Amino acid sequence: MDMTQPLSQTWNLDVFFPGGSNSPALAELLAELEPAIQAFRGQVAAVPVTAGTAEAEAWHAMLATGQDLVKRLRQAGAFVSCLTAQNVHDQQARLLEGQIRQLSSDYTRALTLLDERVLLIPDDAWEALLAHELLQPVSFPLQERRQRAREKLPPVQEALVTMLSVDGYHGWSELYNTVVGRMTIPFTEDGETVRLSVGQAANKLEDADRSVRSRALTAWEAAWAAEADLCAGILNHLSGYRLNLYRARGWESVLEEPLHHGRMSAQTLDAMWHVVCRSKARVVAFLQRKARLLGVPALSWHDTSAPAAQSGTRISYADAADFIVEQFRQFSPQMADFARMSFTDRWIEAENRPGKRPGGFCTSFPLSHQSRIFMTFDGLPGNVTTLAHELGHAYHQHVMNDLPHMVQFYPMNLAETASTFAEAIVANAALKQSTNRAERLALLEEKAQRCVSFLMNIHARFLFETSFYAERRRGPLSVEQLNHLMVEAQKSAFANTLDTYHPHFWASKLHFYITGVPFYNFPYTFGYLFSSGVYARALAEGPGFAQKYVDLLRDTGRMAVEDLAARHLGVDLTRPDFWQEAADVVLADIDEYLRLTE
Repeated sequence: MDMTQPLSQTWNLDVFFPGGSNSPALAELLAELEPAIQAFRGQVAAVPVTAGTAEAEAWHAMLATGQDLVKRLRQAGAFVSCLTAQNVHDQQARLLEGQIRQLSSDYTRALTLLDERVLLIPDDAWEALLAHELLQPVSFPLQERRQRAREKLPPVQEALVTMLSVDGYHGWSELYNTVVGRMTIPFTEDGETVRLSVGQAANKLEDADRSVRSRALTAWEAAWAAEADLCAGILNHLSGYRLNLYRARGWESVLEEPLHHGRMSAQTLDAMWHVVCRSKARVVAFLQRKARLLGVPALSWHDTSAPAAQSGTRISYADAADFIVEQFRQFSPQMADFARMSFTDRWIEAENRPGKRPGGFCTSFPLSHQSRIFMTFDGLPGNVTTLAHELGHAYHQHVMNDLPHMVQFYPMNLAETASTFAEAIVANAALKQSTNRAERLALLEEKAQRCVSFLMNIHARFLFETSFYAERRRGPLSVEQLNHLMVEAQKSAFANTLDTYHPHFWASKLHFYITGVPFYNFPYTFGYLFSSGVYARALAEGPGFAQKYVDLLRDTGRMAVEDLAARHLGVDLTRPDFWQEAADVVLADIDEYLRLTE
């Protein structure tokens, strides 16, 4: 990237609130929010329930206040989430997290009052309000709120639910983060035992050396087994809360809320999983070939996302940045320039050090129109993919920053579309440029492993949660029962091709404990396959598709996924046709890999 100085692997957070968790600017913002939220409640209570120009102006003013509050809450929340991720021992940040959670609860209760107001408006007056030029740009989220309000408890009861969930429902999720934050995992290498953070230990599970992976999984399983009782208690309480709330709302299916979050229908989800299941034979063939190349009868869990070749190759952070920017440029100069700016302006925390939270994420700072990316970079090929993935999230937000904030809330399945599309750009461009057979084989293998992740690993998580919630209706589950359900789900999703599995995966996977997005699994597979379909369209249409892609992203917060696909791609997501075409795109890489390794 024509860098004159070494590329920093730590992010810049001081641009938002100087001073970290003791920032006076952050404290000032939080102090302002409580009275501002109370004033907003009064504004909501006074908003008219009739139609007309004056009424539309009052609604517009109220919504403008609400959107400003959300941006300030998200700015503070994003900052504190970055603090707790970069240093799991930052106790002050943990306290701030609780304070922001309380403020968010207060704001949500104000929105519950808004639900009460929208339900009072007659249908004809409501349609007239939404048609007014002031409200038309945010008509989709308003219509969605009215529909969801009809499906929930009476607003006063929903307000109580929101208030109690701070120290109940969300409190259990916070406890899980505390458990993970205090964990260290002993690992012996070159005769020396070190204590790794959870994030560092997770990287060892993808090491090119199979013996390292095997020892890492043993240490990993032992560490999570030691915390399993506590994790089981947390998971049982989270699920029990959900089931009781769903029962009170009259929701029969545990998928009702995640489908609402995804703005998608059960028919679309069923069509996707149907295609996934009937496409697994080709993925199984890849796993069997990989086992043969490794010289083992069958793969173990720790082999599924690791390379077959024990090259031990590492890529530097600077080279990874150059590679990503170069590949993005093949698709869109604007996307490449954005990625370059993200690296040079220190939007990314990638340093490999103890005390960091595991995993990766992208979070947005709406007041600043910036994002921040978190990960732990260890030079592995998968780390490059993760970087591209998170930059895809950041670019998605970037192209929406000028829209009303209410239509910037896109569902997770479409968020994962943008990120996996970015991964596809990097992987496919690299493959296209490759002339070396060994390099081409390595790239194909990495793409095939993504098939394994999205069509098998993610499916195992979905199967586990589905069976877990069915059992949880009868009462809490023990560690042994959870382990059994997890292994059975993995066996089913991986078509019984592995010789060892990961019983405590339910304890180690953060997504099972996130309260904001229940069933945080199928959005990944949706995004993977949907983005494959979008990418196929990009290849077919050439450079002109870059703007069409931006147009699609900008609509992700203001329509259901089925409508989005129909408008921008001309396809019906409730039928298997699109999903099969998308699956064939990614499975073609497996076919090529099998041909080259015959």
